[in-house]
Amino acid sequence: MTWKRTSRVGAVLVAAGALGASLLGPAHGNIDDASGRGPKEPAKEPVAVGYGGAVSTVDAEATAAGMRMLRRGGTAADAAIAAAAALGVTEPFSAGIGGGGFFVHYDAATGEVSTLDGRETAPAAATDQLFIDQATGEPLPFQEARVSGLSVGTPGTLQTWQEALDRWGRYPLRFALRPAIRLARGGFVVDETFRAQVEGNADIFADFPASAELFLPDGAPPEVGTKLKNPALAETYGLIAKHGTEVFYSGEIAADIAATVQSPPVDDDADRTVRPGALSVDDLAGYRVIEREPTLVDYRGLQVFGMGPPSSGGSTVGEALNILENVDLSADDEASALHHYLEASALAFADRNRYVGDPDVVDVPLAELLSQGFADERACELDPERAAAKPVAPGSPDGDYAACGEAGTAGTATSPDGSTTHLTTADRWGNVVSYTLTIEQTGGSGIAVPDRGFLLNNELTDFNFAPTQGDAPDPNLPGPGKRPRSSMSPTVVLDDGEPFLALGTPGGATIITTVLQTLLNRLELGMDLPEAVAAPRMSQLNNPATFAEPAVIGSPLAAELEALGHVLSETGEIGAATGIEFLGDGRLQAVAEPERRGGGSADVLFPLNPPSGEP
Repeated sequence: MTWKRTSRVGAVLVAAGALGASLLGPAHGNIDDASGRGPKEPAKEPVAVGYGGAVSTVDAEATAAGMRMLRRGGTAADAAIAAAAALGVTEPFSAGIGGGGFFVHYDAATGEVSTLDGRETAPAAATDQLFIDQATGEPLPFQEARVSGLSVGTPGTLQTWQEALDRWGRYPLRFALRPAIRLARGGFVVDETFRAQVEGNADIFADFPASAELFLPDGAPPEVGTKLKNPALAETYGLIAKHGTEVFYSGEIAADIAATVQSPPVDDDADRTVRPGALSVDDLAGYRVIEREPTLVDYRGLQVFGMGPPSSGGSTVGEALNILENVDLSADDEASALHHYLEASALAFADRNRYVGDPDVVDVPLAELLSQGFADERACELDPERAAAKPVAPGSPDGDYAACGEAGTAGTATSPDGSTTHLTTADRWGNVVSYTLTIEQTGGSGIAVPDRGFLLNNELTDFNFAPTQGDAPDPNLPGPGKRPRSSMSPTVVLDDGEPFLALGTPGGATIITTVLQTLLNRLELGMDLPEAVAAPRMSQLNNPATFAEPAVIGSPLAAELEALGHVLSETGEIGAATGIEFLGDGRLQAVAEPERRGGGSADVLFPLNPPSGEP
């Protein structure tokens, strides 16, 4: 194994934090006001090394918002919520208070990893026929289901923020929202990624006056380089800052959300038929964030923590890592290592599809899925000389494992669709947050709540529209109050109980493979974290073809994989990861994408200038 870590976090991090506190003043000083004035647009750097805390997101404004909290003595949780709120302004097509997510926290004082499930829930009136056209008995076309009230689940993001701050923050929510309020009022500079995402949804936004008002100024996508303001969202954040989350879940905002879902405000000239949903004010008032047990596997002496069901991220990443422990992976034979990575991914996805759903509704055999015995049995399916025909069948996590077992008879493929965002933070005390949040598709349902400045999610399309498992039960059908299965994979890796690495990514089902491949790159293939994040990606979701970024297609590596039987299908960008590595001696390395989604933004409280690019 090629990874290394020079020392524990130690007292240097705390000392740097104490120095920061003395330089920056009291922890509860006056954070940035919400006047609309503020510093110039922050620079965007994908890698930063230093002390005292770190933030990494896909957006420079969001990273700056998180860093403001760290400079005022805030915790990793304070920084994460401030950054997430800013992403609701600058990345509204990937995240915001109209959606949900999963929050993983490492507490340096106790050594505990905790996880919050802020996944959206189906309305109490939902049934397993939610996406079945009653006139035909057939599942609705995806886009018809997406752009509708039917797809909107009860948002969990705002309650996740409040719960995280109550547990691990030093500031109240109203302070964490201030940078985002300033940003929404003052505006941000539109980049090419933002404009492209508007263009991709322009026909949908145009059919909803509230969405068009936000994102189609003068009837067209905003030009790159112009400033875009969102005064409606600034006012919404302001209401929440003043009155608390109750205004969202049981007050005037809740009433507006329910009305929008039940009677989507479609333009009079629109040709689109938009089906209403059943989300009610009672659904909003009854929503609760749930603390879940994190998933945990030991991978070559490291403790890898992830998110449990209804996320499939922790179980699928964990199972694949357990399978790969049966293989001698080496940077000297990259093709062999990636071959086994792709095959382990397919096996783990087969089991994900068969067994993982909302654990409050279905019986998820999580302990067995994460057991080394099950993984060893699944590893018998690996052929070092040949890729298996896909989709492969699921295994039997029944606790009775032979040296090699027989798989089941049904396998299902997985769609890669979906968009999300991820951020990673750490503070001067060594606390760490890995947080993935989403509104599902890029642009969510496409429906903005009038005069509130945010889009509603289409998370309920993460349910299977109709049974997918043949004669076996499908764990991911819609149901009342049920949480759809997710692929979000916020991950924290400990080394002997101390933080070593935290990471995550957007990307629909490819979230799981992006996290897994990044871990493989960092831990097995001799890459440092910036190299591991930047490397070209492939994603095998138990489909006949493996999705591969353009840099892979036509390369010598691709030729070696194709000779092993892999079918590569070119796709665009896969994921947009962020991460933080603890380098030892109190140093942190914050890393974001150098190019994907226009490049991300990483920063540290007290930066260093490493020689020759080395940490």
